[in-house]
Amino acid sequence: MGEIARDSIRHGLETGEPLPIELDNYPPLIQRIGANFVTLTWENRLRGCMGTLEAYRPLVLDVAENAYASAFRDPRFPSLTTGEFERLTIAVSILTPPLLMTFENEQDLIFQLRPGVDGLVLEEGTLRGTFLPAVWEVLPDPQLFLRGLKRKTGLPPEYWSDSLRVFRYTVEKI
Repeated sequence: MGEIARDSIRHGLETGEPLPIELDNYPPLIQRIGANFVTLTWENRLRGCMGTLEAYRPLVLDVAENAYASAFRDPRFPSLTTGEFERLTIAVSILTPPLLMTFENEQDLIFQLRPGVDGLVLEEGTLRGTFLPAVWEVLPDPQLFLRGLKRKTGLPPEYWSDSLRVFRYTVEKI
C-alpha cells in the first residue's frame, strides 16, 4: 500500500492527478472496499494527512486518492514539491469499520478509551472530527485526547451533551 501511495504522489507531481487505478492489476485483498488515511511527514513534521472514515470504494483506489489528497489538497499545507518528495515518509493506516460506543457520561467514555489503540470519531449535530490512534503519541492522556478531539471537531474542550456520538476504530498501519 505504501508503494501505491508513493506512486500516486509521484504521478501527481508529474501530471497533477492521482495515479489511475486498474483494479484487475491488483490482488483481490486490496480490491475489497476499504477506508484509510495517508499521513505524510517530512523532516519529522506532519506534511499532510487525508483519508476516509467510511469504506465506499476499493481500498487500492482509496489509498491512491488519499495519498494524492494528502500531498496536494490538505488545506493546512501548500502542495508538495518535487524537492520534498524524496525525503517524504508515508504511512498508510487502514481503518476497521467504526463502532458506536455506549457510555453513561464523559468519565465513563474516558474510562473505556484504549490509549495507543483507539481511533475516535466524534459527532455532534453536523460537526464531525477524528483522531487516528497515532495521535495518542502526542496526547497520551485519555482526557486530553478527548478534549483535543472536541477542539478539532469545533467544540469547546469542556463540551458535553447527551446527543454526542463517539465511534471507535482501530488501524493497521503500513
